[in-house]
Amino acid sequence: MFTLKHECGSDEETEFLNAALVLNTIESVQKFERLRQTSAKCKHRFGFSMEFDSAEAYEFYNQHPSHTQFVEEHWIPEVAEFQEIDYELYSDA
Repeated sequence: MFTLKHECGSDEETEFLNAALVLNTIESVQKFERLRQTSAKCKHRFGFSMEFDSAEAYEFYNQHPSHTQFVEEHWIPEVAEFQEIDYELYSDA
């Protein structure tokens, strides 16, 4: 979940969200989604969601040059605030 430094509805906002599509080209990423926040209870405006088959698949994504380049060129300079949430399936076994 994140909020951009750009004005709501601006070209810069659209360009950031479109630049994020590169993350979907990374082989280990599944079900990539760009999401707009609709709850008034959350201060963030957007979210990215993706799934991975394993911890190794996530690590492949995390270290992938397309991901690190997106972070350096877009995420760091353009994101005002964020909350990263990483989940795995709950099992009580």
